[in-house]
Amino acid sequence: MNFLAIIVTALTAVQGEAMQLRVPPETGLVAVNAVWNDRRIPFVKNDVEWFTVIGIDLEMNPGDHVADLLFTYADGRERRQVETVTVQSREFPTTRLSVAPKYVELSAENQARATRERGEIDAIYATLTPDAYWRDSFRVPIPGTTGGRNFGNRRVFNDQPRAPHSGADLKATTGTEIHAANRGRVVLAKNLFYSGNAVFIDHGLGVYTVYLHLSEILVEPGSIVAQGQLVGLAGATGRVTGPHLHWGARIIDARVDPFSLLELDR
Repeated sequence: MNFLAIIVTALTAVQGEAMQLRVPPETGLVAVNAVWNDRRIPFVKNDVEWFTVIGIDLEMNPGDHVADLLFTYADGRERRQVETVTVQSREFPTTRLSVAPKYVELSAENQARATRERGEIDAIYATLTPDAYWRDSFRVPIPGTTGGRNFGNRRVFNDQPRAPHSGADLKATTGTEIHAANRGRVVLAKNLFYSGNAVFIDHGLGVYTVYLHLSEILVEPGSIVAQGQLVGLAGATGRVTGPHLHWGARIIDARVDPFSLLELDR
């Protein structure tokens, strides 16, 4: 029997999208895990179903990709279900920006700092909390905002190509209140070389949201924040051309459009 046609919101996704997987309740079922992109991702159970979230990275190759579902039962039985997720390509334009030379041609000191911070961030994203902190749908961190700019854009800083833009830039003047997109645990709240004043929130199941270039940070690492809680004020710190909010989302290693989180059910 093909269960996935029932439990998955869609078998087709585009580059840079979050996808939710669901499993209906079943007598004796005690655990469900998904293996996606070589990572084992647990499902969690709520009142009506088991669910988890996977990410389609913005540079994932278009085509068919395998998702393994592993079911464990109270009597020790295990069942494996192999399904295919079709990834469709998405066109990303190129953005050219002019920034202070120190953010392109790094001094030895700044290079060492940027490398150290990159390692810290990679360690955060490598951590998968096996539960979901959130209970409600995700929201935009600036109420009333209906869209962002530049997610996935190929960026050129001072005529030098750089990595694609992994977040959405939301219009905001300095001092605009920035709210947590959903409930979660603050895992980083400090100034970073490229990102300026930054807040990273772990929502569980490998889902992270980030809030960058803040003028002020209003939360502490380790604290649990509620959906909509004030986490900082918009600004222009780090490598920017003006005040705005960089709102980003990761699902384990996948860079996804944060606006795709709004489509997840809970």
